[in-house]
Amino acid sequence: MAQRIQILNTKIDNLSMAETLQRIELAIAHNNPLHHTVVNAGKIVAMQKNEQLRKSVNEADLINADGQAVIWAAKLLNQPLKERVAGIDLFDNLVKMAHQKNYSVYLLGAQEEVVSALSEKFKQTYNANVIAGYRNGYFSQEQEKQIVEDIVSTKAKMLFVAISSPKKEIFLHTHREALKQIPFIMGVGGSFDVLAGKTKRAPKWMQKSGLEWFYRFLQEPKRMWKRYLIGNSKFIGLVVKAKFNFNKKNS
Repeated sequence: MAQRIQILNTKIDNLSMAETLQRIELAIAHNNPLHHTVVNAGKIVAMQKNEQLRKSVNEADLINADGQAVIWAAKLLNQPLKERVAGIDLFDNLVKMAHQKNYSVYLLGAQEEVVSALSEKFKQTYNANVIAGYRNGYFSQEQEKQIVEDIVSTKAKMLFVAISSPKKEIFLHTHREALKQIPFIMGVGGSFDVLAGKTKRAPKWMQKSGLEWFYRFLQEPKRMWKRYLIGNSKFIGLVVKAKFNFNKKNS
């Protein structure tokens, strides 16, 4: 079992991408249900006040650091992580694994035209059997139970949920018992939009420099300014406060 750190009221597994993939592969092979989630700066800020979100994240079986800012914060707070494990990259790798292992996946989330386009893309890239089913991400709370039953009935090995936070985390946590019939479940945020070609992902150099959020902000400034500019400022404040308290405690 890898070391699990805790910073800013958030648990994070200290795993590389390769180690994460290996752990997921073993869980599916042995039919040990695994609930995966990722955290970034914005989600950690939201977790400070949203107890339901915090519980949903911290009770997941596997938690990766998706944002580069989280990697920097962990290092500053003397609990360094091996590397960033971006949710979109993990998702892409897992669909490839599904194809190689003859597993099928279920896609839940995004707009109908996006999820259907992504389903078709995966079928063309791999084969038709890789997709167990799909559904858009627009539904009421009253519909959730039936949707979960429909997903389980497909006998998919992996479920990927592309719904905004905190709805996807709470959805997966709320229905975790029923979804244990699916070996692997994961929230993937806006990954469907990117992989389907609706939105563009930042260049590699921006990803490595921790500027992926800024690229996303430039694409949709009216919608994203509050999430990134205010959210990132709050995250920096949390890290500075935690560092000050750590130094004071150990002085």
